[in-house]
Amino acid sequence: MMNRFFLRLVLLFLLLTSLLALSPMQRKDGDLRPTSVSGDGKILRRAKRGWMWNQFYLMEEYTASEYQYVGKLHSNMDRGDGTVRYILTGEGAGTIFQIDEKSGDLHATKKLDREEKAFYTLRVKAVSTRTNRSLEPETEFVIKIHDINDNEPKFSKAIYTASVPEMSSVGTSVLEVTAMDADDASYGNSAKLVYSILQGQPYFSVEPDTGWIKIALPDMDREVREQYQVVIQAKDMAGQMGGLSGTTTVNISLTDVNDSPPRFSYSSYQLSALESAQIGSVVGRIKAKDGDEGENADMEYDIVDGDGRDIFSIYTDRITQEGVVTLKKKLDYEQQRVYTVKVEVCNTNVDPRFLSFGPFKDTATVKILTQDVDEPPVFSQSQYVIEVQEDTLKGMVIGRVTAWDPDSTHHPVKYSIDKHTNRDRFFHIDVSDGSITALQSLDRESSKWHNISVLATEINNPQQMSRAPVLIKVLDVNDNAPEFAMYYETFVCENVKAGQLIQTISATDMDEPLDGHKFMFSLSFSNPNFTVLDNEDNTARILTRRSGFNRHELSAYYLPVVISDNDYPAQTSTSTLTIRVCGCDRSGNMRSCSVEALVLPAGLSTGALVAVLLCIILLLMIVVLFSALKKQRRKKTLIMSKEDVRDNVVSYNDEGGGEEDTQAFDIGTLPLFDYNDFSPTHKSDLMSAWHKAQLILRGCSGKAQKPSM
Repeated sequence: MMNRFFLRLVLLFLLLTSLLALSPMQRKDGDLRPTSVSGDGKILRRAKRGWMWNQFYLMEEYTASEYQYVGKLHSNMDRGDGTVRYILTGEGAGTIFQIDEKSGDLHATKKLDREEKAFYTLRVKAVSTRTNRSLEPETEFVIKIHDINDNEPKFSKAIYTASVPEMSSVGTSVLEVTAMDADDASYGNSAKLVYSILQGQPYFSVEPDTGWIKIALPDMDREVREQYQVVIQAKDMAGQMGGLSGTTTVNISLTDVNDSPPRFSYSSYQLSALESAQIGSVVGRIKAKDGDEGENADMEYDIVDGDGRDIFSIYTDRITQEGVVTLKKKLDYEQQRVYTVKVEVCNTNVDPRFLSFGPFKDTATVKILTQDVDEPPVFSQSQYVIEVQEDTLKGMVIGRVTAWDPDSTHHPVKYSIDKHTNRDRFFHIDVSDGSITALQSLDRESSKWHNISVLATEINNPQQMSRAPVLIKVLDVNDNAPEFAMYYETFVCENVKAGQLIQTISATDMDEPLDGHKFMFSLSFSNPNFTVLDNEDNTARILTRRSGFNRHELSAYYLPVVISDNDYPAQTSTSTLTIRVCGCDRSGNMRSCSVEALVLPAGLSTGALVAVLLCIILLLMIVVLFSALKKQRRKKTLIMSKEDVRDNVVSYNDEGGGEEDTQAFDIGTLPLFDYNDFSPTHKSDLMSAWHKAQLILRGCSGKAQKPSM
């Protein structure tokens, strides 16, 4: 009610001011001037005031039912006889403003808003109603709209958002809010704003003139309260009673600083781990609390003391900020069942401004219990290597393995050999004591190593089983005699001289003595034709002892050579060297040997190979020729007399008695081949072929005999 009453007083004051300032206008020397009229109708001249004669003032937001009177336009050419007519043009003429053509009275027909348009420019002229001619030049004037306080302040945003670090000092600026008033700032206090805080005390305050929001309470802690809502009011009329106001809401958040040290919830923690846990596996997690957030809550865990410091390690989970305890070494329930470690946690980003809030670290004791697990048997060695002589007798113990149950119950263990590694059943293991015996004789020359897998199994729980590789190395024994390194077959020329080298021989031995091989060569008995000379480098030379060998007398010699090694026990063998006698040229190159020597590994010449091939072809031709002649002989017998019982064919159904049935058929009754049965032409062809074959055979062997015909 008071606001409305005050508003009506202001409107009445402005209206009276306009009515006193706006008066009739009169023309002098061709100008329209403002005039006032006395009570008796006389026109009184008035001295100029502080306003321009060509300006009018009009109050905005006029709400009366009648038109608002603006003023009177009057020309001294107007005698009041109706011969002068006033014409109004310009902004709003005829729509917003109307003029009485006869009297010059000017009215506003509509309610005006200064915030929409602050002034209007119009023009007026006086014309004769008789001649319709201008009585004087057109004159321009301005109508200004008087402002009233009809607009409340408005903020640029309905809701503001701001943040400020926690623990900020009093007076720290948070945010500036700004409101605008559409009223005329140059006229009165309608647009003069004052800011105040309606909600948010005692935490925040606002500067009345600037709208800056500031911290009003010291040591505001985000961990206690993080969000605040502040309501700011802007009021015009310099904040006086009756002024209009607007409000806005400011949501203020306290941002985090590292003012809270990490703290464990408990002074001690307890974890447990199976003794079978693998290295690197997670044992458990512990976590310290930190009221801060983000990087201010980053923590680092470390084991600083305890008997489990070498057994366990800890690292920080960067996502959850937990301390993850992991296993660094294998656990053994039978050796140690409880471990204790001291864990320290600290902030990684400490703010020096808040060191007085510290210390920014904390410690806790972690007890870790080892849980027993039924473990498989354990071998005394991860791998066994057994050495055995190859002459070891069957059934002898060659080695032993040992395994036991590591659990506190100490269950008995039995042994076995994986059958897939002992397919030939060379070895056997005692079920109770783990002793390994040889079931067969071992030969190093056949296999130097035997690899088997031994299994140890708990008798009470067969599921608990372990295996260990056993490598059996067969040691060498000198049980093989040396022999020729290869098959030797050489030749000696008929014209050879005494002491000439005909062959160098070497030996090999399947044994492998530690000091290496040392072979000795000799003859089993004295030989008048050849001798052996030991080179003492595991080779020997075969030399002739005489000259003048004759292949027709003896085509080959067989020389027994004795080879011995130097190992213990010594092994000796005799190998025979075959020496062929061949014809050679003066340079010692072999030219021909005996018939047997033609097939020596030394090789045949190309001519000899061709001759042998021709002989084979000729023999095949002879066989074909004899077959053709035999067919012709059979044709002749077909026309012989039926009295020839040899050609009669008898059919019968009895089965023969086989080779022993001599009574069934007399083979002596078959016709025999006779050379005289051939025709003269066939006889000539046969003899010609035979002579050719004889010549070829003579070239091959030097010997041929004529068959009896």
